[in-house]
Amino acid sequence: MQNKVLILDFGSQYTQLIARRVRELSIFCEIHPFHNIPVNVSTFKAVILSGSPFSVRSEDAPHPDLSAIRNKIPLLGVCYGAQYLAHFNGGEVAPSNTREYGRARLTKVEKHLFLKDIPLQSQVWMSHSDTIKKLPKNAMQLASTQDVANAAYVMDDDMSFGIQFHPEVYHSSDGKQLLQNFLVSIAGITPDWTSDAFVDTTIDRLKEQLGDDKVILGLSGGVDSSVAAILLHKAIGANLHCIFVNNGLLRKNEFSDVLVQYEHMGLNVKGVDATMAFLSQLEGVSDPETKRKIIGRVFVEVFDEEANKVEGAKWLAQGTIYPDVIESISVNGPSATIKSHHNVGGLPDFMKLNVVEPLNMLFKDEVRRVGASLKMSPAILGRHPFPGPGLAIRILGDITQEKVTMLQEADAIFIQGLRDHDLYDEVWQAGVMLLPVQSVGVMGDERTYEKCVALRAVTSTDGMTADWVHLPYEFLQEISNQIINRVPGINRVVYDISSKPPATIEWE
Repeated sequence: MQNKVLILDFGSQYTQLIARRVRELSIFCEIHPFHNIPVNVSTFKAVILSGSPFSVRSEDAPHPDLSAIRNKIPLLGVCYGAQYLAHFNGGEVAPSNTREYGRARLTKVEKHLFLKDIPLQSQVWMSHSDTIKKLPKNAMQLASTQDVANAAYVMDDDMSFGIQFHPEVYHSSDGKQLLQNFLVSIAGITPDWTSDAFVDTTIDRLKEQLGDDKVILGLSGGVDSSVAAILLHKAIGANLHCIFVNNGLLRKNEFSDVLVQYEHMGLNVKGVDATMAFLSQLEGVSDPETKRKIIGRVFVEVFDEEANKVEGAKWLAQGTIYPDVIESISVNGPSATIKSHHNVGGLPDFMKLNVVEPLNMLFKDEVRRVGASLKMSPAILGRHPFPGPGLAIRILGDITQEKVTMLQEADAIFIQGLRDHDLYDEVWQAGVMLLPVQSVGVMGDERTYEKCVALRAVTSTDGMTADWVHLPYEFLQEISNQIINRVPGINRVVYDISSKPPATIEWE
């Protein structure tokens, strides 16, 4: 791939957003930690330095060797990246006199290709406590705001640029235009990163990589594993063996429904009902992380037993996507926030299989677009994400078959209600949480003391951040009545109006 961009991550919370904006321009990019610059850096057509929680003035500030990049490849420093280029090339970076955070407007915009079609008063987003007081001698100021004189600059004979605002966030109204100016007009990159192109190149690569080998894939019914399965099926056909394990913690009727769905896709799928194996191991366990580890362990045991029945299998395919990969190679090492049911390129030692991950360079929305290019059913591509441990992390406290059945029934009412009211596609993810509390209620002339459930519905792009959905009161009233009237053991329904952050999408 010739037209690609390298993003060096200095630990910014916005690094993935930079990648997303670049991909939206139909340009391929990769994120690498600042301390692990690729040896073949010359194969990249442009480099972007991310922001960072560090100050360039601190002793422990990231300080990569950019000698293979400076003056050789077009370079853009964002926030910390801009301050880094200025500070280590003779400029002056110092604490800001004013608080430089939030919306600002460009009060000065020089005529330069970098700022083509960026108007005066264009809104930008600032987020830094240091500021560039003086530019290096070979640098020229390009843009300013009321409080930030050196909001944008150029140096190295139009090879290196710096901006003290974040073009990747939506608050920067012309941020996408600025990135396009840098990548297309200055770096000369051809925007050729499309879902159709990805499908063609990936199928060709898989054919070459796998040859006549047999591949095993664990299907979940979700978007990622389904798209990965179709790509592999187009590349190797009957040599793909799919296994769909029922851990007893799926949604109501999901095991049978998904198997029927896969039959219509022409995939070679084997369904394995291991409900009792999972529930027996989870008996009496309340700790969320322990639940995850048990589910992961039992899944591997069940999956390995089934995989061994496929003679001569050499590969395990996974639906790993790019955010998981980025987290696993983050600046500070594997992120502590990665939950134990994620498996990024790793396998237990006893599973002697090579790993193939056809989607490991894609974001979630890109996976859906690839699925559309593959002519997959909108019903599959539009499915809400579902956690790997399933309902186990939506049942707070210990797990019993009775609780699973109760939650499955309540969840089915909620999800079907969203579909019936044309709300399902407006929601990124929805589910019901069974809470470990009981409350007093009155049904007929009798006093009840039963379970409480919480409805959760959020909007998001990729799950990194999320906001709760303003579902109509009339809809919530209808769903509440249906759950209480139809699901024995539940007498109270509440609606979760917490955003992420500070809350998470799931409750465990």
